[in-house]
Amino acid sequence: MVQHRKSAEERQGMTELECLRHSCAHVLATGLLRIWPEAQFAAGPPVENGFFYDLELDHRIIPDDLKKIEVEMKNVIKENQPFERTSVSRKEAIQMATEGRLGALGARPKPSKFKLDILQDIPDNEEITLYRNGDFTDLCAGPHVMRTGNIGAFQLTSIASAYYKGNANNPQLQRIYGTAFKTKAELEAYFAGLEEAKRRDHRRLGRMLGLFHIDEEVGPGLILWKPKGAIIRRELQTFISEELHKQGYSEVFTPNIGKLDLFRTSGHYPYYSESQFPPLIEPDALRKLANEGCTCSELANYLKSGDINGYLLKPMNCPMHIKIFASSPHSYRDLPIRLAEFGTVYRWEQSGELGGMTRVRGFTQDDAHIFCTDEQLLTEIQGCLKLVLKVFGTFGMDSYRVRLGLRDLDSSKFVGTPEQWDQAEAVLRTSVQQIGVPFSEEPGEAAFYGPKIDFVVKDGISREWQLGTVQIDYNLPQRFNLSYIGSDNAPKHPVMIHRAPFGSMERFCGMLIEHFAGSFPTWLAPEQIRVLPISDKYSEYGRKILEQLTNAGLRAFLDQSADKIGAKIRLAQLEKAPYMLVLGAREEQAGEVAVRSRKNGDEGTMSAFLFVERIQTEIKQRQRD
Repeated sequence: MVQHRKSAEERQGMTELECLRHSCAHVLATGLLRIWPEAQFAAGPPVENGFFYDLELDHRIIPDDLKKIEVEMKNVIKENQPFERTSVSRKEAIQMATEGRLGALGARPKPSKFKLDILQDIPDNEEITLYRNGDFTDLCAGPHVMRTGNIGAFQLTSIASAYYKGNANNPQLQRIYGTAFKTKAELEAYFAGLEEAKRRDHRRLGRMLGLFHIDEEVGPGLILWKPKGAIIRRELQTFISEELHKQGYSEVFTPNIGKLDLFRTSGHYPYYSESQFPPLIEPDALRKLANEGCTCSELANYLKSGDINGYLLKPMNCPMHIKIFASSPHSYRDLPIRLAEFGTVYRWEQSGELGGMTRVRGFTQDDAHIFCTDEQLLTEIQGCLKLVLKVFGTFGMDSYRVRLGLRDLDSSKFVGTPEQWDQAEAVLRTSVQQIGVPFSEEPGEAAFYGPKIDFVVKDGISREWQLGTVQIDYNLPQRFNLSYIGSDNAPKHPVMIHRAPFGSMERFCGMLIEHFAGSFPTWLAPEQIRVLPISDKYSEYGRKILEQLTNAGLRAFLDQSADKIGAKIRLAQLEKAPYMLVLGAREEQAGEVAVRSRKNGDEGTMSAFLFVERIQTEIKQRQRD
């Protein structure tokens, strides 16, 4: 990804922690230069969760080197060097860089070539500043902490390669990553959080629990849902379908592919073609073009101009739902019309951006589109928000914040009249206020076709995930010339609402795996009960209990292995079974089961009937552990 230079205002807007980490990057450079004074430094900004510094050095830095650099960094911090800011002319900065003194401990035989290049990017009207700590001087806009001793705790974390300025045509540099905090306790808590994140990683748990698989022969970013994962997906769909039925949605089904003209009308093609799979051309048309000697570039131009047609794996469901709405005449009395679909769409993600279930190329959205009048907007938006909050409450996502994306009044990129935008933004603002949660208004963050609400949720270890987008759309009803007959007997464009509480089944399931650390609530667990006879002698009783559980609609498994009961229990715990029923002589004679739960351990014995009744209630109410 090409790196864009931050403005002076953006740099001065650093948080206190970003400022500390930026200063630590300078300490990194100072410490490294004490070992390799010839190193050529490029840029060293703070980033999410830490900082990095890019450098060119003949010596290939290895993990063992990080400890050596950290020793020198600790010396720099102990010396408590002040960060001193100096404003210089462009001529002075170029002279210093030519003498090798920028990003260095002093003058060197070779110029500071990356600093010379960075100087060319600084606008003529922008102040050029240097920061010095000890012998190290760098071209830098700041800001920094007062002294190196203000850096409480740090650690270098990894080494990578990176192209200068993120451009593959530039030299490849070495990149050293690190992180820093005010206190050692915060640093330790950060690394403890990383370890917990590894423990919860949905890719690891997905393999361990047999939930999903990604196969290179099928294709990167294409999820194969295994039987246990399919159960979770089915339960999620059942849950949301029940809520949609209560709110008066109609379920529809649409194909996974559509004509290019459909997506030309919607604007998805060619404007977003870089994030889509290439179009499919009809075989006869393709053979004809080949016989005519058509080149690839000519074919691309024909597709872009619309001179030839083709088909496209659908990147969005909305054009299909629009066509369903347009297939019948509508009166204002028919509205709102709410169409819902678990629709699979396809996006071309770069291979380096793919990640497990959370960044994929084919995914199924719990998608819905509402067609309504302006007067109905508030009620419909409130219904969408209630659905999102129902999802959060069911899964124990109690910590979330709301972003309200508004138009930028100084921009002309937004479609629709100012009056429509004023009404839509007022509707969203009122709806969010009625939820009673903190929200931030973010001008310029609306979609070009209308304002939106985004929910950002914290999972079980306080990481943030964006879920539950609700968007108002004036653009597509106009592009497709949708209409209904109003109360004045005149045709009018409906307002369109896009909403998807889960976002996608793949991403939501990946997030849930990590949120619950694989220990799903009973209603969602692929296996709800593990039946454990203590020996072969009680396998027949185990089969009777299994039959009773299965007939009651419960998902149960009988462990008939020759393992000892302790090993069976440990395996069931490892595989995250919510309940275990241990069966021996006493249980068989009394017609009971010994219950062990994932949450409470040994819960004593009870009749199989009472256990089934208890679990059915837990599932029906979608209780959490």
